[in-house]
Amino acid sequence: MLKTLISFILLLASYSLCAQSTISGKVTDTSKQPMSFSNIVLYDNATETPLQAVIVEENGTYTFTNVKNGSYVVEASLFGYKTERSIILNIDTTKKVTFDFVLREDVPENLDEVVIVAKKPIITQNAEKLVVNLEKSEMVNSNVRDIVKKIPGVLVTGNNLSYAGQSNIRILINGKQTNYMDMQTLLREMPADNIAKIELIQQPGAEYDADGSGALINIILKKNVKLGTYGSLKSMVGYVDDFTFRKSASIASFKGKINWQAGASYSRGSWREDLQIIRRVGDDVYDQFSRSPFDPNTLRLNAGLDYYINDKHTTGISVRRTETSSNRVTDNVTNITSNGTLDMLETDNRFERDWKLYVINPYYEYDDEVNKLTLDFNYVDYKSTNENNLFQTGQSMVAYDNQRYFQDADYNIYTYQADYKRTLNDKISLHAGLKYANVDSDSDLQSLVQTNSGEFVNNPNQTNRFLIDEDIMAAYAKVNVKLDKWSFSGGLRWEQSETVGTSQNVNTSLNRTIAKFFPSLSITRNITEEIAANVAYSYRIQRPSYETLNPFVYYYDPFTFEQGNPTLRPALTNSFRFNLTYENQPFFSVSYNKTDDTLFQLISQNDATSETSRSVINLSKNENWSFSLFAPLNLVKGLDGYTGVIVNYNRFMSEELTPVLDNKKWNMTWFTSAEYKLPWGIQSEVSGYYTSGGFEGQIEFDWIAGLDIAFSKKFMNDQLKVSVELEEILDRKFNGTINYDNVNANIISDFPRRNVFLQLSYSFGKKYNKDKNRKNGAGDEVDRINTKQ
Repeated sequence: MLKTLISFILLLASYSLCAQSTISGKVTDTSKQPMSFSNIVLYDNATETPLQAVIVEENGTYTFTNVKNGSYVVEASLFGYKTERSIILNIDTTKKVTFDFVLREDVPENLDEVVIVAKKPIITQNAEKLVVNLEKSEMVNSNVRDIVKKIPGVLVTGNNLSYAGQSNIRILINGKQTNYMDMQTLLREMPADNIAKIELIQQPGAEYDADGSGALINIILKKNVKLGTYGSLKSMVGYVDDFTFRKSASIASFKGKINWQAGASYSRGSWREDLQIIRRVGDDVYDQFSRSPFDPNTLRLNAGLDYYINDKHTTGISVRRTETSSNRVTDNVTNITSNGTLDMLETDNRFERDWKLYVINPYYEYDDEVNKLTLDFNYVDYKSTNENNLFQTGQSMVAYDNQRYFQDADYNIYTYQADYKRTLNDKISLHAGLKYANVDSDSDLQSLVQTNSGEFVNNPNQTNRFLIDEDIMAAYAKVNVKLDKWSFSGGLRWEQSETVGTSQNVNTSLNRTIAKFFPSLSITRNITEEIAANVAYSYRIQRPSYETLNPFVYYYDPFTFEQGNPTLRPALTNSFRFNLTYENQPFFSVSYNKTDDTLFQLISQNDATSETSRSVINLSKNENWSFSLFAPLNLVKGLDGYTGVIVNYNRFMSEELTPVLDNKKWNMTWFTSAEYKLPWGIQSEVSGYYTSGGFEGQIEFDWIAGLDIAFSKKFMNDQLKVSVELEEILDRKFNGTINYDNVNANIISDFPRRNVFLQLSYSFGKKYNKDKNRKNGAGDEVDRINTKQ
């Protein structure tokens, strides 16, 4: 835009080829710092016609050359600062004229009279993704879990996410792998105020990693694009089964060429998961109940620096560190009814877990408005230690040997990425990129069992050390074309992964190489000025998580354990989607996904030992149909938001299992989210959902529903915001059943209800909008760590 303006001004200018006069000067702020990148325009004094335009250099100087005799005015401007004009400058016999500028911040006056009107989240839909823009919305909620509920059709039950009947959702941050090692921490501990928008990527293009079979949720964080120095202090306290709190502070500055920001937060979380399994083993009934409170302490530190070398070149680095420590005690009670007699086994499962995460992300970007090149490096170092003790606590006739586990994990991930975009004109753009990732993981499980003498000895059937070395190489190309009422996007991505897994307890090695092309395309047609239709297709791969490949055995209670499966194959998904949009908002859509070798969590039972086990296997096929209808809620004055209905059909099939597995089910989901401005400047939000049931892996569950309400109000010229949230008002537990082979079980899962949160947020300093941003690359390796809390 600036280059076009300069060209236009230069075309209007007429120069005397003989003239050698110059007008120059220096531009600084009130602290005498150079104001590089300021805009300087030369006007003809008589006609106010712009003649020349230049950009202030790094040292704060500007120069107009070849100025013919005449009378002129020079103007200096920079967003966030008051525009300044020079006195009348005359060029006659004088060949060199100098004028300096001092720019002052443009501070709005009468702030106490400014009325801030909250704006609703802007929801848009295109062929590839649905976008919920939160940049200008009043954020009432306090964490990511509540913000995800704003995505039409996404359900949050406990700490599980699902969309259109599928629970295999991956979360990205700025297009990259998440920096949190578990869904629970990510959803509950990441502040919502840092989020600019959320993308629900239903049909990922070639620029995204091909990994995954369900939708992607890409959380776009706010970038420091404000001039000046400013910051915020936040404090949250709540009650979720126990008291929880989070305190955080952040500061950012953007002056001249330096843009830096830093933040820190400390939180004590609170959560609880109750699980009851009632199952039949022959003629006996096992009633297992586990109550598992979870109170992690988490420290987060982050810092970032961007250096704008000039208007085309930018470089920078960001660093993040996260530490979590938790002591978790799960109470297990198993009542066994056999031949009319009742026996009880009581145990405690104690977890002492600490993990640390370091992320370093330097980058370089070149952007001249036609060509854009981004070079990106991402290093992740994740370490965790976990001691798990499963002890009998009560008297019982059931024989049980106490167990102890030590599980250490170490992951090192190196990712190198290059992305290039060329804009040929306003109708055609080309994209290409390369990526290489190396993952080294080391999972060391030591299993001990207590003998009659009280000594803990090694259990060779469970102790295992599993090493994975994986290399992933990828390249992609994509083209976007707009022609009249048509838009086309087509891309092709190639990925090759080489995985070597070594299990030391059984001295086996797994070697797997996968090389495939992954096409994606979309076509959009504007039917009227308001209505558009688009179709999209993508082909994707879901690689097993590193943990599920590890063949270790992990007990949750004396009769329930999980076992890894090193023979897992990646799942491959063909995905199709049709959308109708109204004014770029979602209106109606139909999607169909077909996945071969789908990754499926199978629960099986050993009647001889009365144990149940959970393990991920490959099913032959999964089919999913989804029909959705979306409508805005603006019929009532002052009410903003949306409502909608999704109808799903899910089918899981496998002829390789005995007996043959064929689970299929239709279900309906209603969802809504609304905002309303109450008297006295109070902003309110309501979100709710109802689903008639569905599948979660092998479990077929009954209807569930949820309802949240939140309020917020600003004080002190909008610098202080007070928010109150009431979460999970409805008391509806998760009720499911399993009826397959010899497994006949009822499952009841519960989590804390009627939770309350109070958050105070205070902003300080001055800030003004500035358009400087960069697009982060995509990645998925950390998501596959999938560690537990």
